Amino acid sequence: MSDPRLKQIKIKNGVLKRVGKEKLSYRKEADQQKAKIEKMKEEGRDELEIKKMGEVLQETLMMIPDCHRRLVAAHAELSNVIETEAELNVEGEVEEFVAAQAQIKEAEEQMKV
Repeated sequence: MSDPRLKQIKIKNGVLKRVGKEKLSYRKEADQQKAKIEKMKEEGRDELEIKKMGEVLQETLMMIPDCHRRLVAAHAELSNVIETEAELNVEGEVEEFVAAQAQIKEAEEQMKV
């Protein structure tokens, strides 16, 4: 791991992983807030309360495209580094490359959602 290029791969892999988790987290939070708003409507809660929760939901939904944009950018960066530094992974068993390739596949699935 003494090679600074491997360190960069590991860092970019961490960024991709974090942004992917962040996007999924915002999606989950938005779904929970939608359910909470529906429950509040069923319970006949105050209209102002429901409106405020709607605003919170909108803020959450606005974060998802931003996270998606950052996910695409991080995916492109890591993919580019993997391609340009391929000579470091001649045997195909360098831990950082294996982890990065797995994370790239996972990120591609997250970009579909």
